[in-house]
Amino acid sequence: MGILDKISEIEKEITRTQKNKATEYHLGVLKAKLAKYRAQLIEPSGKKEKGEGFDVMKSGDARVALIGFPSVGKSTLLNTLTDTHSESASYEFTTLTCIPGVIQYEGANIQLLDLPGIIEGASQGKGRGRQVIAVARTADLVLMMLDATKGEIQRKLLEKELETVGIRLNKCKPNIYFKEKKAGGIAFNSTCLLTKCDEKLVQMILHEYKIFNAEVLFREDCSPDEFIDVIARNRVYLPCLYAFNKIDQVSIEEVDRLARQPFTVVVSCNMKLNLDCLLEYLWEYLALIRIYTKKRGQSPDFEDGIILRRGSTIEHVCHSIHRSIVSVFKYALVWGTSTKYSPQRVGLQHVVNHEDVIQIVKK
Repeated sequence: MGILDKISEIEKEITRTQKNKATEYHLGVLKAKLAKYRAQLIEPSGKKEKGEGFDVMKSGDARVALIGFPSVGKSTLLNTLTDTHSESASYEFTTLTCIPGVIQYEGANIQLLDLPGIIEGASQGKGRGRQVIAVARTADLVLMMLDATKGEIQRKLLEKELETVGIRLNKCKPNIYFKEKKAGGIAFNSTCLLTKCDEKLVQMILHEYKIFNAEVLFREDCSPDEFIDVIARNRVYLPCLYAFNKIDQVSIEEVDRLARQPFTVVVSCNMKLNLDCLLEYLWEYLALIRIYTKKRGQSPDFEDGIILRRGSTIEHVCHSIHRSIVSVFKYALVWGTSTKYSPQRVGLQHVVNHEDVIQIVKK
């Protein structure tokens, strides 16, 4: 029996099994087996697959993977937002490889990857699904392009395909401490009341993974699926923005309903509607900020800002200018919303905000 057959059998058994207190341990073990087989499915085989790969060098300040079903408008969006040309037509699978483009917005260079359309079963290798999903794992954000005329069926199918290969969209990493040991058995503890998982279920899941010595600490009430994610160690947690295209072909009531959903923006690539809002959302979801530098006695350089991630410190600013600055750093003067007064004298660990002005003083 092949891996796909084993996965299918386990999925059927999970569907057949009633969910109650008596079956929770059995379901937990089944989910652990399913995760193991899926991990084997997405691991690269020894032989390289024939055909052109999607090796695209990461460049710019952030990378966005544009995924969706065929003919939803991915190539049209790339052509509209960037200077790159990607062939677009009314038939499916116009794009057969990964085409990169660069969005220039607020002084940042955002790399946008137009990927071939995903079909149902992509996680099992159908179409060019595995290559598309492999690129999506390297992105900073997933931009999921959907057809507004087809409702939310596409969204659920794509989420399922990405979930299957360990990509978690708009989710936080489970707050569970897990460490394998060489001896001592399984030491289990928790700092909160657990309602979805208990010590026996944790031990059964670990035994399924052939782990008999480990430390486990639940810092929040997590489910068995989240604990399996922690053990697997190959999960990717990415922000995702859902873009419903072709809003010019549906009613205004439907547009309003779609626009009110979380993590969602509605656009029309052909008529260039609401694309400015899409760019604002991309900036926000990528958590980008722009800071400016100034020399002593001179005005700030507002023409050439430095693009960083939200939560960056003065140390990150120094590294982005030149690696050697940290070794001769004395202090920095900061003007902006990150300070109590302007200018404020700060050290390397000071967190900067959007549009702060920074002057670095050397020893």
